[in-house]
Amino acid sequence: MVFAIFKGKFGLVLAAVIVVVLLVEYPAYRWFFLISLGIGLAVWGILHFWHRYRPIEEKDVPDNKRPLGLS
Repeated sequence: MVFAIFKGKFGLVLAAVIVVVLLVEYPAYRWFFLISLGIGLAVWGILHFWHRYRPIEEKDVPDNKRPLGLS
């Protein structure tokens, strides 16, 4: 991947530093970050509880795992 120059823990720390710098420097970015974080947490919560109370069972998986015939 072209954008994966920094891999592993260093890449994660670098991304966190960039986010913190943007949050401190630009007030509009704070709102974007908070709204995005709220949407992400809402989607996570919905999917978490959906799969907890309606887990995928063997009968839900089709026999033909390649319905389009692609290999």
